[in-house]
Amino acid sequence: MSASTIIRLALVDNHSLVRDGIRALLSVVPNVDVVGEAENGAGALEMVIHCNPDLLLVDINLPDINGLELTRILRDRHPSLKILILSMHDRKEYVSESLRSGASGYVLKNSPSREIIAAIEAITNGGTFYSAEIAQKLLLDEGNSNELTPRKNQVLYKMAQGLNNKEMARVLDISVRTVETHRLSIRRKLNIDKPTALIKYAIDHGIIPR
Repeated sequence: MSASTIIRLALVDNHSLVRDGIRALLSVVPNVDVVGEAENGAGALEMVIHCNPDLLLVDINLPDINGLELTRILRDRHPSLKILILSMHDRKEYVSESLRSGASGYVLKNSPSREIIAAIEAITNGGTFYSAEIAQKLLLDEGNSNELTPRKNQVLYKMAQGLNNKEMARVLDISVRTVETHRLSIRRKLNIDKPTALIKYAIDHGIIPR
């Protein structure tokens, strides 16, 4: 974050104690302004309209709308809004679903406060961020599997459509460097370099409809 950029941030969590704690943590972070909060999904949808935040911290366990479904709705209605999932769940399926929902990161609630701050900075600057524990699991799962992660499937799909790195970064709302990293990882993992072979792989594995 540049010194002159004010990040408008909002919180969505059904526990007021959690919201109070995060607000207190962020009160000492320069250039971060907590502009709103909500305790459920319905409240979040209204709050985003009125407060216009740049970044939303969202819990998964909300009393009305699942936080991941809320993320999908918000990203559809407000494409420029960035979302960080802040959850107690470390299960891989939640993390994978958060990627498919359009979240830019996933941080565990028991993570050190510096990770939350680092996540805000990374996402604000166009990147992604995952708690160290989550990132380790993702890397381990990826290393033990021949399948691509949901995000890499998205990148491969855009590659097959002929988009360049800048275009993919804009469409997927990630940084150009992240796109480059995914492209390199896809080629290494599949041991495929030719564009036509990548397209064939995408079709054969249902990433691109036949």
